[in-house]
Amino acid sequence: AHSDWVSMADISPWMGLAVIAAEDQKFPEHWGFDVPAIEKALAHNERNESRIRGASTLSQQTAKNLFLWDGRSWVRKGLEAGLTLGIETVWSKKRILTVYLNIAEFGDGIFGVEAAAQRYFHKPASRLSLSEAALLAAVLPNPIRYKANAPSGYVRSRQAWIMRQMRQLGGESFMTRNQLN
Repeated sequence: AHSDWVSMADISPWMGLAVIAAEDQKFPEHWGFDVPAIEKALAHNERNESRIRGASTLSQQTAKNLFLWDGRSWVRKGLEAGLTLGIETVWSKKRILTVYLNIAEFGDGIFGVEAAAQRYFHKPASRLSLSEAALLAAVLPNPIRYKANAPSGYVRSRQAWIMRQMRQLGGESFMTRNQLN
């Protein structure tokens, strides 16, 4: 498993927007945590023990993927919270998004958006279309179970939902307005 590090200038603006639309629509505004989403997830998880819902922001996922191990423990969550505050304090939102896109897993052993773009679409990340970016974002909750190269009906419906969310956020102007590209 390896990833090819690329700067935000070498990543299609659609990719950053797709990930924000799919994973963390309040990313430009929050300080690392989406408290209303956390409250909703806690309430959901109390009612549905079999289907756990997460509420991790892109900042939290970046901290976890960069510094921590997999698993669900209060110790790991506590460390994640401290690390999230740290990266939110010292990094710009653009930097957090760049790091996230370079370390996220998009399939078994496929880390980073450049490796994913090359593997699935035979092109650099800079040339990903809106639809391709949305497909990659659609597998992020579980890139081992959900496949970009053989998308299930669920992945296709999630891709369509992400594309609608991208348009509702304002398309490429969202990235410029929030100084993310």
